[in-house]
Amino acid sequence: MLAFCGQDKCVVDANGRVKLSPRYLSDFAEHGSEEIVLRCLPEGAIAVYPETIYLQMRSSEAKPAERAATSFVFRQALRHFGSLSQSEKISAQGRLTLPQAYREHAGLMAGVDAVIVGIEIGVEIWNAEKWAEELVKVNNHFREKGEREMAADLMNNDLNKENQR
Repeated sequence: MLAFCGQDKCVVDANGRVKLSPRYLSDFAEHGSEEIVLRCLPEGAIAVYPETIYLQMRSSEAKPAERAATSFVFRQALRHFGSLSQSEKISAQGRLTLPQAYREHAGLMAGVDAVIVGIEIGVEIWNAEKWAEELVKVNNHFREKGEREMAADLMNNDLNKENQR
């Protein structure tokens, strides 16, 4: 079965929690345990990664201490990841408590409709309205990209036909 795929709707409860579906709970369990990392994303969602996946994402840099000592840009990246990421645990009831600052960042106040979206390496939690906007944006992007690729292919085919004459 595909891990971390699909979408689930939920409501942020009065304590700032969302309930994960059994499917996602199983996916997180297969990746170690309920040890997870929350990360505020620039696009306005909260990413939830198994800790093992997050550590893989962050460990690709060789000699990070040396880079931090000499690179302003690298320190900015560390600052960005460090300040917008936090370890959490999934409760025994399958709930995830979202920190207040993260909820504000993502527009996920109590009573708000949310969508939990599988991203193959974890999930993202979106305000349902923002998710609908994101889907339109992404679908438009892929459609426009496909149209450009198709136009380029057609132009290349026309050129090839002319060259063969």
